[in-house]
Amino acid sequence: MTAEDIRLGTGLYDVVYRRRDTRCEFTGEPVSQEVLLRVLSAAHAAPSVGMSQPWDFVLVRLQATLECFRDHVALEREKFAASLTGERASTFSRIKIEGICESGLGIVVGYDPTRGGPRVLGRHTIDDAGLYSVICAIQNPWLAATAEGLGVGWVSFYREEFLRSLVGMPAHLRPVAWLCVGHVADLPTTPDLERHGWRYRNSLSAVLHSERYSMR
Repeated sequence: MTAEDIRLGTGLYDVVYRRRDTRCEFTGEPVSQEVLLRVLSAAHAAPSVGMSQPWDFVLVRLQATLECFRDHVALEREKFAASLTGERASTFSRIKIEGICESGLGIVVGYDPTRGGPRVLGRHTIDDAGLYSVICAIQNPWLAATAEGLGVGWVSFYREEFLRSLVGMPAHLRPVAWLCVGHVADLPTTPDLERHGWRYRNSLSAVLHSERYSMR
């Protein structure tokens, strides 16, 4: 392994550990077409079961659409907040769950289970392998965006049928994620949910097993 190989490998690990789910840090500065295409190309380079490439990306920039989705997410946030009590309610009230309008760009990632035809190699026994492939096509651009100095926020407080209708996806496509993407003032050193005390990262030893699953 050369010194350059080591340097590039170290850079990859740096990006992995710097990646954050961004909410409050968006500046609103537009992402250039050149950078956006690099990030989307990284998404499209993701591995997929049977090379089915079952993903679609809808770029959303219209202010009216951003605001409509923001309002929908706010309503769903209120419903979730109403289910909490005590300390959890207090903690959640301090957590921002979206940066939809602040980022200025939404990327809706869709899953097409028909892509690749009825006999997708590798999906014979695990039908969800297609959905797993789409998740790879989300992690790839998230890391690429981090390397480009951009922030990404994955918004999941939505009803699938609402988002599908909002961006005009056909009925058989599943909207897997709305990603807020944009320039950020900085990336937090600590994830928001950890910083606010909602959850803390487990140690590797807490989830690592040898040979067979063992109860902790």
